Amino acid sequence: MRSLINILDLSIEEIDALIATANDIIANPERYREACKYKKLATLFFEPSTRTRLSFEAAMLELGGSVLGFSEANSSSAAKGESVADTAKTVSCYADIIAMRHPKEGAPLIAAQNATIPVINAGDGSHNHPTQTLADLLTIRREKGRLCDLNIGFCGDLKFGRTVHSLIAAMSRYEGIQVTLISPEELKLPSYVKKDILRKKDIPYTQTTSLEHAMPSLDILYMTRVQRERFFNEEDYLRLKDSYILDPAKLRGAKSDLCIMHPLPRVNEISVAIDDDPRACYFKQVLNGKFIRMALILMLLEEAKR
Repeated sequence: MRSLINILDLSIEEIDALIATANDIIANPERYREACKYKKLATLFFEPSTRTRLSFEAAMLELGGSVLGFSEANSSSAAKGESVADTAKTVSCYADIIAMRHPKEGAPLIAAQNATIPVINAGDGSHNHPTQTLADLLTIRREKGRLCDLNIGFCGDLKFGRTVHSLIAAMSRYEGIQVTLISPEELKLPSYVKKDILRKKDIPYTQTTSLEHAMPSLDILYMTRVQRERFFNEEDYLRLKDSYILDPAKLRGAKSDLCIMHPLPRVNEISVAIDDDPRACYFKQVLNGKFIRMALILMLLEEAKR
């Protein structure tokens, strides 16, 4: 039995296979309408979510399966003090696969170690978000036609942004990748990510506080919000929350085929005036997230049979 906790749990070949399956689902949805008939997905969301939770639920329903679970910790036995391990063991009695989001780093790993069914990490604190990364990779492949020879700019909250950390880890395995890190000093990419991934794999990277300066060289711009829920100090959040706002003026120096991405939700870091720009891909990311999660559910359930 296999789970997905970290994007690096998947080989490049497995990611390619998931992308191929997702593309086939997009092209031939009728083939998959009963692929998970009589199977149940448990969504254990100890932290608020719209896109990820509904994406998992839509994915399972479109595969012909059903969904059970909860959308906040207060509506589960966690409110009574139940451990993640016991929750995982209990839910294993009711469902065939689990998608878990938790504010504490490592909680989905503990669940996977105690469950008797596959567990998918749907986000753990500021640590990992592998299915968002799969959605990002599918989007990049569909928009750019490749996952190599790209300059990717990450802008905003690079310190707490689990989607940033996961995508950097995933892209580090492809040839010809360059990374541009755009953030205020207080929200720079953690040194361990630079050391363990970028430097270890000799990936060229630059750090800057200027989005305009970085823009002309970028093939992909990955915007992020400054996350209020990760701050201990409201004053620090208010000071940094509007550090970068992407508007049409800032795109003047951008490539005509730039791919603008954002894991969402956005607050005001991308102006709504950008939404109609053909380079805006963030709502495509949302849809791609459903298709790649369908592919992942199929893969993990198939492997659980063996």
